Amino acid sequence: MASEFTVTISDPEGMHARPAGRLVEQAQKYQSAITIDDKGNKADAKRIFAVMGLGAKQGDMLTVSVDGPDQDKAVEELQSFFKENL
Repeated sequence: MASEFTVTISDPEGMHARPAGRLVEQAQKYQSAITIDDKGNKADAKRIFAVMGLGAKQGDMLTVSVDGPDQDKAVEELQSFFKENL
């Protein structure tokens, strides 16, 4: 069963190229499928153009879903990533 968590973008510039690129690098470390949902728009967190295409802005609340063999580790590490980078 997939795990989910929500995160609010606090970076004044939103999800711009640098943090989006770092997010994709982080997501690619896991076997699990990772999906980001921003107000019904969904993106594969392992694809830079999909993540950038969300256009997430400061204050947006994202739901991150993780489903796969290493989902517990991925959720824990991705929550930390979002807090530190976005």
